[in-house]
Amino acid sequence: MTNHTILVVDDEKVQRDSLQGFLKKLGYRVQVAENGEKAMKEIGRQTIDLVLSDFKMPGMSGFELLQAIRAKNPSIMFVLMTAYGKIEDAVAAMKSGAFDYLTKPVDLDELELIVKRALNFRHLKKENELLRQELQEKNRVSGIITRNRKMEEVLSVAVRAARSDASILIEGESGTGKELIAKAIHYASHRKDKPLVTINCAALSENLLESELFGHEKGAFTGAVQQRTGRFEQADGSSVFLDEVGDIPLATQVKLLRFLQFGEFQRVGGNRTISVDVRLIAATNRNLQELIHENKFREDFYFRLNVVNIHVPSLRERKEDIPLLTDHFIHSYSEKNGKEISGISREALDLLMQFPFNGNVRELENIIERAVVLARGETLTVDDLPRSVTNPSATAGGTPPLDYYEGSFDER
Repeated sequence: MTNHTILVVDDEKVQRDSLQGFLKKLGYRVQVAENGEKAMKEIGRQTIDLVLSDFKMPGMSGFELLQAIRAKNPSIMFVLMTAYGKIEDAVAAMKSGAFDYLTKPVDLDELELIVKRALNFRHLKKENELLRQELQEKNRVSGIITRNRKMEEVLSVAVRAARSDASILIEGESGTGKELIAKAIHYASHRKDKPLVTINCAALSENLLESELFGHEKGAFTGAVQQRTGRFEQADGSSVFLDEVGDIPLATQVKLLRFLQFGEFQRVGGNRTISVDVRLIAATNRNLQELIHENKFREDFYFRLNVVNIHVPSLRERKEDIPLLTDHFIHSYSEKNGKEISGISREALDLLMQFPFNGNVRELENIIERAVVLARGETLTVDDLPRSVTNPSATAGGTPPLDYYEGSFDER
């Protein structure tokens, strides 16, 4: 049995049933639709890997269906079925993104071959996308810029810990670069050939978090229309980064504790034990010791996570890095926005050095991005900085949004 789902679209019931029966015998999950409109509804309800569609149908044609699918989800493979003598229609469809075509009456051996080729091609596309993402993540690791002693110690511990499979807990305020450290650890490890899998624990409810981590079986809960593999299965042989681990519910902590102890888990709604080889890296901006005293975090789970502890200092503790980071962000966002900005004035940099940066490096990055976007000259000046920096007593909140500026742009 494969994990691929094929949608057969044809207005002739005999043809639909015949193709559905044949493809099911090959081990595929098969859905059917009698026209293009119902096909699009089916695609909106579940994950479809390949659409096998007739060309001539009442209402939406096969070509129009192809265009609608390409607009909604271009990763879905599309194979067109057309009557002999209408090959020009099939060729036009392939130019618009169809993988291949079949002439009617459909040769089942040819169908089997084309379906296999299409699904193999889809798999290769996914692998290439992951590879591109991995290369991008590796490039982002170079964004760790410092001359601060505490930060250098953090990097030293990170590199040494990367060579092991020990669980790592990264602590620090929001915006200090905890995720960047996690990526540096992963790509310095023997697991670097596979992409780092990241999950924001604070963004998901308890049920969704468990399903995201462990996967679920079909029918495990309302809406679970098919089996789904979780992030731990997807990350077998790689690393998982749990961001905002302090927000994980106690019941989920118990299951994660078992996973840390034995490397085993069960999908939601399942009873089969699954074993994987995954390295866990966690991060939090909360005080886990306080949460333990408040009975909101399990002490045994904490000790399992905290084999290697890394505390990332705030930007207030590494003020000497502000000029380095500022130059880095100026160069990065100037290139991104097609501008030629060479640097920052002494007065503007002095204001940044005095600023508290409660949002840490992320806040500095936002300030510089905003300044680069709005700057008119080749050097950033005090006028390019937001009021939260130039007149902090007049602003109660943090950095204004990118499109905020006091007065019109012509009144600078």
